[in-house]
Amino acid sequence: MSAPHQLPIVAIVGRPNVGKSTLFNRFAGHRRALVADEPGLTRDRIAEEVEVGSRRILVVDTAGLDEDPEAGLEVAVQEQARAAVEEADAILFVVDARAGRLPADEEFARGLRRTDKPVAVAVNKIDAPGQEPRAADFHALGLEPVRAVSAEHGRGAWDVLEELVEALPEPGEGKEPAPEAPDALRIAIAGRPNVGKSSLLNLLVGSERVVVSEVPGTTRDAVDVRVEDEQGSVVFVDTAGLRRPGRRDRRSERGSALMTVRAVERAELALVVADADEGFTEQDARVVSLVRRRGCAALVLLNKWDLVETREGRAAEVAREVDRRLRWLPDAPVLRISARTGRGVGRILAEARRLAEATERTIPTAELNRWLQEATSRHEPAMAQRGSRKRPVKFFYATQVGTRPPSFALFCSDPAAVQESYRRFLTNRLREDFALAGVPIRVHLRARRAEA
Repeated sequence: MSAPHQLPIVAIVGRPNVGKSTLFNRFAGHRRALVADEPGLTRDRIAEEVEVGSRRILVVDTAGLDEDPEAGLEVAVQEQARAAVEEADAILFVVDARAGRLPADEEFARGLRRTDKPVAVAVNKIDAPGQEPRAADFHALGLEPVRAVSAEHGRGAWDVLEELVEALPEPGEGKEPAPEAPDALRIAIAGRPNVGKSSLLNLLVGSERVVVSEVPGTTRDAVDVRVEDEQGSVVFVDTAGLRRPGRRDRRSERGSALMTVRAVERAELALVVADADEGFTEQDARVVSLVRRRGCAALVLLNKWDLVETREGRAAEVAREVDRRLRWLPDAPVLRISARTGRGVGRILAEARRLAEATERTIPTAELNRWLQEATSRHEPAMAQRGSRKRPVKFFYATQVGTRPPSFALFCSDPAAVQESYRRFLTNRLREDFALAGVPIRVHLRARRAEA
């Protein structure tokens, strides 16, 4: 298998309510995260692939990971800054011109000054040229460049991102080449803190390779563990580190989103571990969404199932939670396991290999076109409305344009007229007819070429 392509990560960081999500939405090109004038509201997508000049990057919004009321803002911002420095390739530090330079901004800057990675300061909420002098005070943070922006109106936003991306090393520059394992299947282990990821990894590997603790957030660094069996090599890309136990608390969860993004970027599929005893939460569903939207297959593991079975009616309740929160992803494979007893763990690698094989599947063009003719004949698309006239949308041919994830181009007479529901129908039929359950699929609608 080919090595996964890793995009450089630009993390948007800063204290709460400075406009990080609004800036993220600006870069994404549309409203992708929930925005309101209230701190800590972001709960939606946090990563978006963006083209900046000639390069593609992954922009990560850290809003919603900011403040821990128990720890206090000063500690929280330092933890987030440290996570960004560890996991991101470049950092966009957002501050609020209206509020001015605050002690929390200085705490952030203190952590960011220790890195040799590119950092830029975006002084947000400067909505008119006459307000630009407000940015001058932020030079005292000791970080450059400092640029005035308006995330709400777009003023200066792309300029500071382009400047930051220009400071990134060219692909492969300044990095040690990764150990080659061209035949190894790379599997990320993702999930909320304290759901049993480390215990599961130890069981899969067969030795105590990762520190296991009941304290949430014990694991912080990424660690790769290679395993050989009769089926071949597997590399587990875990957001876990060989760290000595020490004083840890929920502040350590601060970098979990960045760590998940980084792990998924380095893997071919992901094991998303959830604590079934606690239930399948919205945050679990967000992790699954993050994995799938990055083009990575996701195998959902309901860990601690041995505890669920001891409570009458709890198994059915958890199953309903999974169905409800993954209703947009009904094909996601789910295994009930226990890392403590070993129940179901033996099925994980077999299912993971099935998913990996599906992500690499190549379908012959002739077979795809027979499928397209049958699918569109059985269920025709809605008519295209052009002024007062309606015309049928005709599909001509299909071809596969990529793998990991499987990607297809479908040529038709009017791509813009194809309804989203019909695109979903075609995607679901591809998944059902070609045994692609559990893997993301990309369907690109294109106008028929002029020479065709």
